Amino acid sequence: MGLAAALAFSTLGIWGKLATQAGLSSYSTLGLRFGLVALVLLPFTGGLSPAMRRRMLGSGCCMPWPRPVFGALDRISAGTTGLLLYLAPAFVVLLGWGLGRRPGGAQLGAVALAAGGLGLVVGLPGAADHNLAGLLLGAGAGALYAVYLMASERWLSGAPALGSTAHMALVAGVYFTGLSGLEGTLQVPDSAAQWTAVLGMAAIPTLIAVPALYSAVRHLGAARASLLGTLEPLFTVLLAFFVLGEALRPGLLIGGALILAGAVLSQRRPESVPRP
Repeated sequence: MGLAAALAFSTLGIWGKLATQAGLSSYSTLGLRFGLVALVLLPFTGGLSPAMRRRMLGSGCCMPWPRPVFGALDRISAGTTGLLLYLAPAFVVLLGWGLGRRPGGAQLGAVALAAGGLGLVVGLPGAADHNLAGLLLGAGAGALYAVYLMASERWLSGAPALGSTAHMALVAGVYFTGLSGLEGTLQVPDSAAQWTAVLGMAAIPTLIAVPALYSAVRHLGAARASLLGTLEPLFTVLLAFFVLGEALRPGLLIGGALILAGAVLSQRRPESVPRP
């Protein structure tokens, strides 16, 4: 499930680029993406208790929607923003340590390998990345994502993955549709290219990816699932090469090997070692 989530999420950038090329605004596309998923899944959640629904909606409200990421992108490079965002596993480990779950050596080694590989895949900070506010926003997005994963692990224990996805999508659909309306960019697709991008984004990186992520977190824990998630930017780069014809950088193979090694190492031992 963790690998499936990473692969499905990796298509998001491809669909997003296709939506932009078709003339759709970002917020309008995201509002449609999540709104359609909520419409499809909510009719199948009739057996859930009110308490479970509140937990699912609360978890959805904890999702770090892209404001910090967009703020970072305005100030630093996309590569550094991605590097900081995908350091979420390190934040999960640190937060878990603070809560009494001391990480083992294999887990710390996996974080180090994944961080090094991410630097090679998405790019290391450069001369344009000296903006402190941008760096803080990027790191904040990674930390918020870590909090979201840990909240999902705690609040959604025993919750059905499709039900959790439906309620998260409801929160996200309302959020992005509201933002689109406030900015005056609310659109309804009016061409085959626009509908293809929206439906593709709703199906693969949402209907497939989100339930798979919730399942991975439930079975593996937030730390191990998030380390598998570091494969996402590697898959994205490979998809961009095959689908969009973007060039591959020389460091990709080495970085990809480090990420894969970290993902494998992270699954060898339990997520944490309790303090004595």
